[in-house]
Amino acid sequence: MKNIVALLATIMLCAAPQVVARSRHDARVELGRRLFYDADLSRDGTMSCATCHEQRHGFADGNRVHPGVTDEPGRRNVPGLANVGHFSPLTWADPRQTTLERQAAVPVFGTHPVEMGMAGMQAEIPRRLGRDPCYRQMFAAAFPGRDQRPDFAKVARALASFERSLISRDAPFDRNQLSPEAIAGWSVFRRSCASCHKGPDFTDMAFHRLGRADPAAPDQGLYEATGKQADRGRIRTPSLRNVAVTAPYWHDGSALTLDDAIARHGLALAPARSRALAAFLGALTDDRFLNNPAFSLPQTACGMKL
Repeated sequence: MKNIVALLATIMLCAAPQVVARSRHDARVELGRRLFYDADLSRDGTMSCATCHEQRHGFADGNRVHPGVTDEPGRRNVPGLANVGHFSPLTWADPRQTTLERQAAVPVFGTHPVEMGMAGMQAEIPRRLGRDPCYRQMFAAAFPGRDQRPDFAKVARALASFERSLISRDAPFDRNQLSPEAIAGWSVFRRSCASCHKGPDFTDMAFHRLGRADPAAPDQGLYEATGKQADRGRIRTPSLRNVAVTAPYWHDGSALTLDDAIARHGLALAPARSRALAAFLGALTDDRFLNNPAFSLPQTACGMKL
C-alpha cells in the first residue's frame, strides 16, 4: 500500500508542472483573444486587430486594403490568419517578421502605413489596460511571477498565443470529401499550382514575382526590405486555406474575384478546368473555423459580461 501511495504521489508531482503550464497557456490564449478584439490598442479607440481580421472572412477582411486610424490608405491586402502559428516569415514582403510576438508591433506602432497609430504612445497601453481590474487579473493569471503588470511585451505574447490557436484543418479537402468537380480541380492544382502553393497550408513561404519587375510600381515588395534589385516585386506566397472567403486577392487586393486571381497566373485554362480549379479551392473552406466560438468576440471576462 505504501508503495502505491508513493507511486501516486510521484505521478502527481510529475503532472503538476504540466497542469500549471497548461493553465498558464490557456490563460494567455484567453487574454490574447480579448486583446485581439480590444480597440484600446489603437490611438483613438476605434480599431482592434479584429477590425481588419474578421473571422467570417478567415480573419481577412473583404476589402482591397484597409485604412488606419488616421484614414491613411493601407498598402497591402489583409491576409487571413488560419494556421498562422506555423508561418515564417509572416508578412507579404518582410523576411524579418519571423515571429508573431515581433510582428504584433507592426500594426500597433508602425508608420508605413499608420494602422493602429500608437507610435510614440507606448506607455499608453499599460495605462489603459492597467486601469481595468479584470485585465489586471487576466495578466496575473497569464504571466504569474513577480512582474504581472500589463505591458506591450506581454500583450504581444498573449496575442501570439491566441493567434497560434487559430487552427484550420477541417475543410472538405482535409476530410476527403471532394466533389467530382473538385477532384478534377485537385488534379489541375497539382500540375499547375503546387510548385509554390505546397504543403498543408498551400504555401512554400518563399518570395516570388509573377511577370517583370516594374521599378515605377508603388509597391516594390521584398526589395523594400532588402534593397536587392533581384527582389523587386517579389511577394511571399499566400496560404490558400479558406481562400474562397478571403477575396479580394493579390498583395494589393487588385484581383477582385477568385477567377481574376487564377487568370493572373497565366495558366490559360479551358473554362471547364478553371471551374474545376475554383471548385477545389472552395473545398479548402473550413466552416468550423469560420464559426468556432472560441475564436470569436468574447462575451465575458472574469465572470462578467463585457
